[in-house]
Amino acid sequence: MKKLLILGAGTAGTMVANRLRKQLDTAEWSITLVDQNPTHYYQPGFLFIPFGVYGKRDVIKPKRDFMPAGTELILAKINAIDPEAQKVELGDGRTLRYDYLIVATGADIHPEQTPGLSEDAWGKTIHTFYNYEGALALAETFRGWKGGRLVVNVVENPIKCPVAPLEFLMLADWYFHERGIRDKVELIYATPLPGAFTKPLASKLLGGLLEEKGIKVEPEFMIERADPDARKIVSYDEREVEYDLLVSVPLNTGAPVIGEAGLGDDLNFVPVNKNTFLSNKYPNIFALGDASNAPASKAGSVAHFAVDTFGENFVRYVEGGELKPLFDGHANCFIESGFGKGLLIDFNYDTEPLPGRYPLPGVGPFTLLEESEANHWGKLLFRWMYWNLLLKGEELPLPARMSLAGKWKR
Repeated sequence: MKKLLILGAGTAGTMVANRLRKQLDTAEWSITLVDQNPTHYYQPGFLFIPFGVYGKRDVIKPKRDFMPAGTELILAKINAIDPEAQKVELGDGRTLRYDYLIVATGADIHPEQTPGLSEDAWGKTIHTFYNYEGALALAETFRGWKGGRLVVNVVENPIKCPVAPLEFLMLADWYFHERGIRDKVELIYATPLPGAFTKPLASKLLGGLLEEKGIKVEPEFMIERADPDARKIVSYDEREVEYDLLVSVPLNTGAPVIGEAGLGDDLNFVPVNKNTFLSNKYPNIFALGDASNAPASKAGSVAHFAVDTFGENFVRYVEGGELKPLFDGHANCFIESGFGKGLLIDFNYDTEPLPGRYPLPGVGPFTLLEESEANHWGKLLFRWMYWNLLLKGEELPLPARMSLAGKWKR
């Protein structure tokens, strides 16, 4: 029997396990997933926790609830990967051998990599919403906060969900309006990017929205250190941004075990072919989701579209066929803009976000690069789709590859 081993039972790992369990012959293939955490987190929901929109129960469920029949989930730490011997050593002493390996170990934040960030002020005057514990702590802080200068800082790209810092700021604008203290709050976005976002058209639109909401952008801010005593962050070019409350998006990296195995780049992301996800070094190793270095957004929609193209490709490959360059970097992201409205962007490796209607050309119901209430509800509806359809590997009536139908150039 051939052995498929999947490292990581997060979004990408769970989706691909469900999809491949349907596509691979159960008499010929065993599928095993390894993850040390029994809890599955709906990470897009972390954004809403600080503002009281979501609570604890909205973003967590047991991982075993999403494992397909005939698939084994092992809850254990991954101690070491030996690509040459095709084996993985677990923290409980077991050794797992594989014929094919899918790395889906995701990305995590590392505030300790920035001087001054993760010391005594962490969880007090310095927070994050990029993990479950951080989002809950920030919610508690916000409930008693009386106002001041709130700075959101991205340490370095790539990060999970690149639009989330912008959403956070626009939701903060709404939240503090609702509390009646918006006039006492100064909102600042310190970003390493030259503008609000990576794509020019979207960056211009989003930058304009931030300006309308009185949110200042400090561009090309490459943080060198935080000074919690003076309550300021300092860039490599010695610019300083003072804060009363700092919300950090720390350095995002892949799992350390990936780098230790010689599978990763400088940030422990696995170098892969961006269209097939095959490792650049090993012909029987793939990386999906946030674990790969593919230049696509590290977001749930990207993992979904990637898995849609990956399944048939993988089956073809293990049966002796050639991998086809099926994945085009397709991403779409609902962007909360506050006050019950949102935007939607849809793009890929080669095409930046364009205005139009999605998913039905000319009909929608969602508008692209335009605020609407429908987009806000689309963002909230995605949580139900995530738990009930996407994680279970169900196919949606959405093309995995980006379509230009219903879009137009400005």
